[in-house]
Amino acid sequence: MIDYDRIKETKIEDFIFIIYYIIITISLYANKIEREYLIYKDDKDKEKYRHLMYIIFGIAILVYIYYLTTNIKDLNSSNDDKVNYLNKLSLLASFLVLISGIIYIYIISQDKDVSVELAFN
Repeated sequence: MIDYDRIKETKIEDFIFIIYYIIITISLYANKIEREYLIYKDDKDKEKYRHLMYIIFGIAILVYIYYLTTNIKDLNSSNDDKVNYLNKLSLLASFLVLISGIIYIYIISQDKDVSVELAFN
């Protein structure tokens, strides 16, 4: 039997991987801007870097929300105890990753001097 829902999910994941490529590209550019700020101390570079970090982690949070909602859906559709247990663990992991993204956004909003190193993981 062909699992059309899983096939659809993998197509969405392909799109998400493209989003990750975009995030990585923006992250490389943000690192360049951060280096320029650290060398020249230009406030425009600092604000540009902070703005890029908001974009990076904002997009990441949207992806994390997608995975969280997908895990909730999977949890509600399973009848097998082992699969249900694994879905609960996956849901917990997705929730914790979402929390980490929210924490990063908070750090960005509070770190006006760009003194904390942040990395998209």
